[in-house]
This record gives sequence, structure tokens and C-alpha cells, in this order.
Amino acid sequence: MKTLQLIQNSALPLPMRIAWYLSDIGRAQGVQDLFTRQSPQRLRVLREHAMAQSVVSSNRIEGVEIDRARVGTVVFGHPALMDRDEEEVAGYRDALNRIYSRGAGMPVSEETILTLHKLSRGNVWDAGQYKDKPVDIIEKLPGGGERLRFRSVCPADTPVFTRQLVHLWRDQIRERETAPLILLGAFNLDFLCIHPFRDGNGRVSRLLLLLTAIHLGIEVGRYVSLERLIEENRDRYYETLEISSQGWHEGKHDPWPYIGYLLYIIKQAYDEFERRIGRTKAPRGEKTAIVEAAIARRTGAFSVSDLRDACPGVGVDLIRKVLHRLKGTRVECLGRGQSARWKRLN
Repeated sequence: MKTLQLIQNSALPLPMRIAWYLSDIGRAQGVQDLFTRQSPQRLRVLREHAMAQSVVSSNRIEGVEIDRARVGTVVFGHPALMDRDEEEVAGYRDALNRIYSRGAGMPVSEETILTLHKLSRGNVWDAGQYKDKPVDIIEKLPGGGERLRFRSVCPADTPVFTRQLVHLWRDQIRERETAPLILLGAFNLDFLCIHPFRDGNGRVSRLLLLLTAIHLGIEVGRYVSLERLIEENRDRYYETLEISSQGWHEGKHDPWPYIGYLLYIIKQAYDEFERRIGRTKAPRGEKTAIVEAAIARRTGAFSVSDLRDACPGVGVDLIRKVLHRLKGTRVECLGRGQSARWKRLN
């Protein structure tokens, strides 16, 4: 809420590294859209892996872990659950399934936030309810001591702050005056600083990360687990969150370390998506269709190298073969030799 207010007041100059992330993610999103249309069979191979990894990693970050031999049964089946940890893992699975099935049709709202908490916390007594006592972020030190890292919003103000957060998100997404991905990071930071629940805030923040990304057309979290990448970069997660939360209550904080961290995670997910989709065996004729679709998206002169970047997993020889087959009917060659540029014919 405080971060979105800073953005609303135009009080946040954009660092260059953030601009780079936005550019890289924008390019990667084009690749995602291409494969979503042209390679649905290949994407199915990735979905189950991402689901299992997301469920396990998001809970493991919070110290909730189940027997590896039970992961497949708990995540993809509906067995009798053996203990509290399995209930929480199954609950997170249900929350993910809700987001996956409804996608952008699931609103970013107070009701959704409470629903995701209720699902992800299983049958715990206060699932889906705001905290009724102060919840401070305490770091346990190696010698047994403790350190206060952050004092969250008091229980009496929590519902109001959460509603304001949702309203600011909706208003700023609609106004489109700020890059939506920056709003995504700001929303996530503000949610964690409000810390609306007694427990489960981290897990809900990761569910909201996935949901807000889907609202922006960032679908990569369906195929590469954002939660696993956050777990693999857990130290940086806690470090940037602590830095960016200092001064949050007064609106004098620096949100860029945490926003940059989330953009880094999304960029890493897209990098992995391109690598993995390139290694997944394509059905016959699919790679040719991918090249043709990439050509159809071009609006100016382009090179073979440009097409190769837009078609991960497709070899240069096939790209040249497709270009020469379409020469004179759908594309025109603007030069000679392997470095020649091409242009799509209208």
C-alpha cells in the first residue's frame, strides 16, 4: 500500500537495472505467447513438474515438509492425509488449482486474498481470517537470541490497509501510467509488509505473485515454478525484503531491491522455460509452424539470428529452409549471403 502510494505520487525514479529486466521479460513474453499457441502438447509436459515443485517449495520455505515418497500422491491425488504438514501441502495445491483454473478471471480482491489463505492453510482454526494479535517479523540468531526485523500493520488497521492495497492495484493497473510489472512487485511488497495473517503470509504472497502475473499475461509460472526459484534464492529473498521494508510505515522505504528481486525471479523463470521447451521433443511439423508464426509477427526487416532468438529449440538450418520456401510469396530477401536481412510481404 505504501509502495503503491509512492508510485501514485510519482516519487520513485526508475533504476536502469529495472528497465533492463522489463525489456528482457517483454521479449520473453513474446516467446511464451508463441509456444502457448503453437506448442500446447509440449507445455503439458512442463505443467505437472511446475505444480509439484511449487507446492513443495512454497511450503518448505516456511518449514513445512512431507515425505518425498508421498509428494506425488498428495499433490495429484486425494488420499487420506497423514498429518498437519500434508494438510498444508494439499491446501496449497488446492489454492494453485484455483488460480490455474480461473486464471485472469479470478479477481485481485480482498475476497480472493482471504480465500487463498483459507485454502492454503487447510483446516487450521483461523484460515481465511485476519490476524487478531500483533505479528512481528522476528529473526532467530545463531546464539539463541532474537532480532526484530519488521513490525507489521496492527490488527485493527489490517482490513483497511488490505482493502486500500487492492483498490490502489486496480486503479493503477487501469490507468497504465506505470509499468504493470513494477506494480506487481510493489503489490507483493506491500502485502508482505501489511502481513495480514497470523501465519501463512509468505505462502499467500507467492500465490498472489502467480495470480497478479497471470493478470498481466505472464503465464510462465504455470510451466516453471516461481516458488522453487524463490526457494533456491531464499537468502536474497529475505535480504531484499528486509532492505525494502525499512521505513515502509513512513513511506520512506526503498522498494527497488525487492521489486528487482521479483523481476529477476520472473526473468530466471523465462530463461528456464526457453531452455526446457527447447529440450522437449516437438511433434512432427511443429518447429516449422513455430518459425512461420515468428515470421508472421515481424513488422520490419529481420535476420535469421532474430528468428533463432524468437524460436528457441529450432535450428538455423530449418529457419533458412522455411525462409527460402516462403521466398517470393510471404517473405522477401533484402540482400545476399547468410547475413542477409528479410522482410515479410503484406
